[in-house]
Amino acid sequence: MNKEYSMHETGNTDEQIREALIENMGDQIDNYLLPPPVFDYMGAEYVDFDRAAGTLSIRFPIRPEYRNPYGAMQGGMVAAAVDNTLGPLSVLVAPPNVTRMLEMTYSYPVDPAMEYFTVHARFTERNERRLFFKAEVKSPEGRRLARAKAVHYIL
Repeated sequence: MNKEYSMHETGNTDEQIREALIENMGDQIDNYLLPPPVFDYMGAEYVDFDRAAGTLSIRFPIRPEYRNPYGAMQGGMVAAAVDNTLGPLSVLVAPPNVTRMLEMTYSYPVDPAMEYFTVHARFTERNERRLFFKAEVKSPEGRRLARAKAVHYIL
């Protein structure tokens, strides 16, 4: 890889991620920015990865520059956090692919007083070259703030 794939949590999650990336990307791995700059820009922090279950959880800080006029986190930035979780999960469970559809449903505002929120993503199905995912955005207390579903297409 062209950059050390860093994990912020301890445990074997980083080794599982490395193995999955190498398996799915092969000798093309050096052609990709891993992790992508936008992942670092958003302050993303890995929480958990379960390769067998096809799940990935990533924590995101709520930064002042992400606020909308009401003081909550702007919905597009919440969607970017979801995309920054589904994207990494997608290359951990399949060969390189791109997002074809991302649908967000918001339940509650992401309040800056929370300091952070976590996106829990899950790979649900593969149908030929299409990959299907679901995700939930949760507060530190576990309240669902938003949910998403996505379809990716293997290149």
